[in-house]
Amino acid sequence: MTALSHRALNRALLERQFLLGRTDRTPLEVIGRLVAVQAQEPNWPYVGLWSRIDGFTPSGLTALLEDRRVVRSGLLRSTQHLTASEDFRRLRPLLQPVLDRTAGAPHFTRNRTALDPAALVAEGLELLAGGTLSRKELARRLAGRHPGRDGRILAGEVELRTPLVHDVATGDWGSWGNRSAVSVTPAEAWLGRPMVPPSSAEGSAAALIRRYLAAFGPAEVKDVQAWCGLTRLGEVVAGMAAELRRYAGPDGRELIDLADAELPDPETPAPVRLLPAFDNVLLGHADRTRIIGDEDRRRVMPGQARVLPTFLVDGRVRGTWSLAAGTLRLTPFRPLGAADRAALEQEADALLPFVGGETVAYGDTGGTTV
Repeated sequence: MTALSHRALNRALLERQFLLGRTDRTPLEVIGRLVAVQAQEPNWPYVGLWSRIDGFTPSGLTALLEDRRVVRSGLLRSTQHLTASEDFRRLRPLLQPVLDRTAGAPHFTRNRTALDPAALVAEGLELLAGGTLSRKELARRLAGRHPGRDGRILAGEVELRTPLVHDVATGDWGSWGNRSAVSVTPAEAWLGRPMVPPSSAEGSAAALIRRYLAAFGPAEVKDVQAWCGLTRLGEVVAGMAAELRRYAGPDGRELIDLADAELPDPETPAPVRLLPAFDNVLLGHADRTRIIGDEDRRRVMPGQARVLPTFLVDGRVRGTWSLAAGTLRLTPFRPLGAADRAALEQEADALLPFVGGETVAYGDTGGTTV
């Protein structure tokens, strides 16, 4: 097998993520390539697309949400993502066991002792009746049916166990900070089409693995599993042997990739890029050393499920950034050379008007990272 260095894997990842050069593809095409964009805080996906698409404006994504061609819902690893509606129809049923596993955690089970999960979902769908309710109202009505139980936790479990999509306002470009008011609608009613069963070719685990490799490959099987939350994918990969190419990674472990996928020259220059919190490129692998060192990873992922906004220099994470009181503050992990510093400042200056900032500064993040 051909051996691939960390640099070769880095450049392959950046190219497939549109981070070796901005693309002229549409936002829908880019979201489709990325498979799903993590979206706990609704503004961050807009920044991620700005870093990938030439001339991107917020209306390019907002229009997709309004037209129901992109939806926001729980998906990969039971976290909120934006994904193309057609992909959501295929992916959510396949990934439902992952969300069910989350719903089976003690946080939820302690709250519904003796209450059957299927019955809870049926009640939630009955209350929604194919329409839209705020999470707060759904929680209030469920609590009314089950005195002594926390309605918010009951509503959260319903949202995990059945596909509900968020209203457009919760994914729209707007003020920074988590939106407290979220409304949900049954996905099939919102999209006007049924979910695609995992037994179909387009909804299968093999189809998901192909999509993953197109966006994140070459990679190990454990990387695919860490990204999506599914397990036992080695068995699926074994059945795909004829359509995959195999490489040896820097540590000698086997990597898989699509047979027809080309790899860029490892010496391809990588531009400076500012990435949003929870960016795909940092969360797509179990082994993330192709883009961030283990020491720096602890700085970017300090706990409490946080992943800070970062910037790339020569294709690797070299620091974090924050936005507070109009100041976009850059915090390098170590000193930068003059050329890299100038390129970083130029990219930060370009991002300023997009995020509503006024100045660029260096130093400790301080304040609130948004």
